[in-house]
Amino acid sequence: MRILVVGSEGTVGKAAISGFSKGHEIIRAGRTSGDVQVDLMDEVSIVAMFQKLGKVDAVVACTGHSYFGPVATMSPTQFFDGLKDKLMGQINLVLLGMNHVNDAGSFTLTSGILSRDPIRQGSNAAATDGAIDGFVIGAAIEMPRGLRINAVSPGLLADAAQKYDGYFPGHDPVTNYRVGMAYAKSVEGAVNGQIICVD
Repeated sequence: MRILVVGSEGTVGKAAISGFSKGHEIIRAGRTSGDVQVDLMDEVSIVAMFQKLGKVDAVVACTGHSYFGPVATMSPTQFFDGLKDKLMGQINLVLLGMNHVNDAGSFTLTSGILSRDPIRQGSNAAATDGAIDGFVIGAAIEMPRGLRINAVSPGLLADAAQKYDGYFPGHDPVTNYRVGMAYAKSVEGAVNGQIICVD
């Protein structure tokens, strides 16, 4: 199976790749690293990436940043920046990549725990995670050619816990292994329209 992983060098991307069975061809993509570079905010860049790669069997998006800050002082521009980066970047990948995925292939997006277990200063992330989940559920019922689409919704990864120290009080970090297994379930399994939560 040819699996394109966008955001492959990040904490979640590395966890995703670690979960796949041996024998797949993993194509790593990122804004400035990987086998191929792509800017998910730029439609031309996405189209050029897919034209360069040819057909793939699965696309995995482990990319995008939400805006973190107090809701009382957040500007509409800051909120929209978070939506564009994490939400629209992943949706752009699906809308522009659909014709480049083989029949019965799959897309796996990445949302997160904050839509169901919010934290202070995380309202933008909560909205973005929820929107990604909603897109997956809605898109799954009309994907053409037997294509599947799911989202992995992980909690705070153990490898990122120190980076976010103090932001996730009471959250029990999840292991890279469990997150990797969630991506394997989406890509190598048969589920469709599912939000695979890793809490």
